[in-house]
Amino acid sequence: MSAVAAPGAHGPDGEHLDGASGHTHRDAGPRVETFTESFELVGRLQADELSILIDRYETNEPVLNAKLEVDLNGLKVLAKFHSDHGDYAVNDERMLKALAAPGKHSLLFTLSTANESDLLEATLKVASEVDADDHSHFPWAWSAVGLFAVAVLLYAIIRFRRRKKSTGNNHA
Repeated sequence: MSAVAAPGAHGPDGEHLDGASGHTHRDAGPRVETFTESFELVGRLQADELSILIDRYETNEPVLNAKLEVDLNGLKVLAKFHSDHGDYAVNDERMLKALAAPGKHSLLFTLSTANESDLLEATLKVASEVDADDHSHFPWAWSAVGLFAVAVLLYAIIRFRRRKKSTGNNHA
């Protein structure tokens, strides 16, 4: 199911309720989202870059050709604007290496357009490889073991009662 709403519509936590804006990220890497009264930012950590999309909060109009600085614990990097994709990219090796480490990474984005500037704060959460593995089979495995144990226990109880009943009938 998908939610449909007028352009620029936002949910109670600021999330977009309308369809895709034409920008797509094909990987399922760690994601960062934040917004202010004026802007919203969505970023994806990929193997070779942190890709960032920015639009106006009220209208969803993309913010193009702005200056975007990304700060990670004092390491400041200017993001490069890609006019062909309409996104901003950080490909600084030191920052990418730090962001790829498992944990929570506090980021500060400083955005400057021709007429405005804004600070956007966000946290990028990167799971460890163990956390990132698909454990969806794990609960089912334990459920199967539990059901098997219950079945064995029921079988033993039924057999014990039958044996006791047949032994009781022989003495009478």
